[in-house]
Amino acid sequence: MESPPDSAKAQAPANNLQTDPVRAAALFEQSVEIMERLRAPGGCPWDREQSFDTIRKYTLEEAYEVFDAIERRDFPHLAEELGDLLLQVLFYAEMAANEGHFTVSEVLDHLNRKLIRRHPHVFGEEASRAAGNEAVVDAAVAGSSAAVLRNWEEIKAAEKTPQANSGTSSSVSRLDSVQRAMPALAEAAKLGSKAAKAGFDWPHWRDLLPKLAEETAELEVEAAAAEKVQGGPGKDPAVEAEVGDLLFTVVNLGRHLGVDAEMALRGCNLRFRQRFREMELASTRPLEELPPADLEALWDDAKRKLAVVAELKETKTPGDQL
Repeated sequence: MESPPDSAKAQAPANNLQTDPVRAAALFEQSVEIMERLRAPGGCPWDREQSFDTIRKYTLEEAYEVFDAIERRDFPHLAEELGDLLLQVLFYAEMAANEGHFTVSEVLDHLNRKLIRRHPHVFGEEASRAAGNEAVVDAAVAGSSAAVLRNWEEIKAAEKTPQANSGTSSSVSRLDSVQRAMPALAEAAKLGSKAAKAGFDWPHWRDLLPKLAEETAELEVEAAAAEKVQGGPGKDPAVEAEVGDLLFTVVNLGRHLGVDAEMALRGCNLRFRQRFREMELASTRPLEELPPADLEALWDDAKRKLAVVAELKETKTPGDQL
């Protein structure tokens, strides 16, 4: 595989930090060696006991901690969290090496080749083909991000497995391109978007409102039935399915309105945290000792207070802060 040409290296503004490739390579090598030692005989008992199944939950946690640091623009913390996320990669690679599947070198090689073959406009068409690109695309994107994305999708499509390109379309669905390896809210939005391209969609966002009412009614029926038989919905599969249908409909309502469901829910979670904290601060007694009416009143007061604070922040000009 050809190395990226020197002309492709971006010239960063003078105030940007510059990565020292030699130091970065040395530190990465040290990280790989540390991970290898932790998993080796005589290493850490906990690390040696872990498997792909036991570690995977931590991967999600670390990814969300990175997300949180980005939202808060906490860059010192972000540097630490990115290190924790990189640890997950090293852990998986070392476990895979222990089992004879692959090493971290293969991980890096896959990444480098993918970046080069999907960026012919940066590294050149010859380097892109040498890295495995089989798609015919126009590398002259003229600074258009839309053209870059179009080429990226075409090159990605050409990377499909031979089975997917063999013409045996009877077992292939257009929804197969939507990966299961993503948060459920994002998967629901992508599934709805893909189905919409086949004409299977609600014509307008208003058409989803009756659907919401329909799914809510179906959930009520199933939950009531489970309550009679089991004394409560519990983990009844039918109730779980109806909750899923309701969530799927809400996600697609957001899609029609141009709202990312994941971001909308994260915003809601933040507002709930803030309002609940205000309730705790405003109450002279523990919340669990208050009747529902008092809790509702505290909640309403918290909403009003925080709304005023938010409005003041929006109207405050830079000169007001001096």
